[in-house]
Amino acid sequence: MCAGWYIMIKLNQLSIRRGVRLLFESVNLIIHPKQKVGLTGANGTGKSSLFALFRDEIHADTGSVSIPSSWVIAHVAQETPAVDLPAIDYVLQGDAEYIKLQQQLELAEAEHDGHLQSELHDKLAAIDAYTARSRAGRLLHGLGFSGDQENLPVTSFSGGWRMRLNLAQALMCRSDLLLLDEPTNHLDLEAVYWLEEWLRGYQGTLVLISHDRDFLDRVVTQIVHIEHQAMKTYTGNYSAFELARAEHLAHQQAAHNKQQREIAHIRQFVNRFKAQATKAKQAQSRIKALERMELIAPAHVDSPFHFSFFPPTRLTVPLISLDKIAVGYNETPIISGVKLSLAPGDRIGLLGPNGAGKSTLIKLIAGELPPLQGKRKEAKDIKIAYFAQHQLEQLTMDESPLQHLQRLDRLASETDLRNFIGGFGFHGDDALSPVGPFSGGEKARLVLALLVYQKPAVLLLDEPTNHLDLEMRLALTMALQDFEGALIVVSHDRHLLRTVADELWLVAGGQAKVFDGDLDDYRQWLLNKDKPVKTTNEASGSNKKKDDRRAAAAARQKLQPLRNVVKKSEQKMEKVQAALDNLEQKLSDNSVYEDSAKEKLKALLLEQGNLKAELEQLEMDWFEASEALQEAEG
Repeated sequence: MCAGWYIMIKLNQLSIRRGVRLLFESVNLIIHPKQKVGLTGANGTGKSSLFALFRDEIHADTGSVSIPSSWVIAHVAQETPAVDLPAIDYVLQGDAEYIKLQQQLELAEAEHDGHLQSELHDKLAAIDAYTARSRAGRLLHGLGFSGDQENLPVTSFSGGWRMRLNLAQALMCRSDLLLLDEPTNHLDLEAVYWLEEWLRGYQGTLVLISHDRDFLDRVVTQIVHIEHQAMKTYTGNYSAFELARAEHLAHQQAAHNKQQREIAHIRQFVNRFKAQATKAKQAQSRIKALERMELIAPAHVDSPFHFSFFPPTRLTVPLISLDKIAVGYNETPIISGVKLSLAPGDRIGLLGPNGAGKSTLIKLIAGELPPLQGKRKEAKDIKIAYFAQHQLEQLTMDESPLQHLQRLDRLASETDLRNFIGGFGFHGDDALSPVGPFSGGEKARLVLALLVYQKPAVLLLDEPTNHLDLEMRLALTMALQDFEGALIVVSHDRHLLRTVADELWLVAGGQAKVFDGDLDDYRQWLLNKDKPVKTTNEASGSNKKKDDRRAAAAARQKLQPLRNVVKKSEQKMEKVQAALDNLEQKLSDNSVYEDSAKEKLKALLLEQGNLKAELEQLEMDWFEASEALQEAEG
């Protein structure tokens, strides 16, 4: 066995404290080269501290960490220097070796050292330096920057766009180990899709902290979960981890009753939604997502977040109506011709490329932005709750969460308010502490709590999950199931969109209209939207009919393999579904839940998980083949 097999990241009996707080105690972990690892755990369990350890910024109290000394480590800087450097040159600085060689070459040219220049050109060629600028341009384009923006100074970009520049700089580095901490927080859905594909093709070792379960599912092949000062490794993506953890917790009798309440709540909603579903494709997508929530509920039984929306103070139809609206800035419309009648129970998810006007439309609906044309009508005495990132900074920094609530309701008792705010994770001293030092996630939770308390009839959420951890995201998703008012949401969190939106709207090309499809269709739309329309020259003369017949025959022949794939996928799906039905019949037998049948139950649950995963993949294969066939048939 060659020595290369021993190159790995290894934690050996590692213990770390931050102040008086113990984060890890005697943990062991091995990460092999080229593995893609998702790091999960509640906020404060030590995920970011582990990154700091890998980067040699903190050290172990006891035990050891070893990383190959030759490895280049890349991470996303949290601060962006206020420099006038063009964006593309800032990204190029991520390739430190390229920058170093370029500087040496400039010096050699200034000194007219031809021999050194030749050596440096060879070294630059060896690292593919002559494509560096085009690679940086592709990174910027993938993360949503236009060609014109490549040469704008870094200082001209807002905070969120500067974080995208930092991400591009980290991806530019030809790294052996890439550390990414919440990389999707400042991205829209289009950029998230692009980043997924980039990371799937990344050739180094990836350790990823993310609270976006769909993103984790698409990128990682292993989960390291941190809780109780320990780490546990799970093979597979995030969904596989949830199922494995749910199975583990299901055997803990103390949690059983709470699990059953969670499952019953979700099952009740799934059944109700099935009865009401009218839009087949979008409805089926949501039903599948809700049924999956039923499976994973036990994995989140110990979540610290549990809350629900109060009934709105007033509901009427319509709540808000837009008639031939145009909206934009400085008398220039971004979207025109918008017609919308919003009623209680409406659940709308807004899709669209970055800059198309999703946030602008939400501001209009919220009443924060006046229409340039048309009429916006709001029902009398309704409450509109609007969540956007800028509202986190509008909190009163020297006041506590409890004081924020007391300003909303001076007649409520402190006990009632503390019980309410506890559902958002503010217990004990946290409820009485000034919000100034709070993290972004804590501030976001507080803003959501204040909105929920106001009993809104219309809830407008613009990227509500930024900074929220997985448990809080799930609690928000659960609470939204029973919200009686109207909801409009913009989010790059596909799990949230799938489980709360009954209808999708596409904001693009200066319009906002109902999107006839689900998130898979939207991904396909993004892939195809920039492709040029194909044109053909008209055939002339007597050969035209003969050419048409040949083309039709060739087309039929070309379509046959796709038809075969669709047919075979359908047959396989029927076979796996039958096996799954048979297995679930076995699981309905009470005897398998007796203590003496633990091993049998474990085997059945494992087989159930495997069959469900296989069925999901088959459905995806069938969907892609059907889409390809439909597109090919024109």
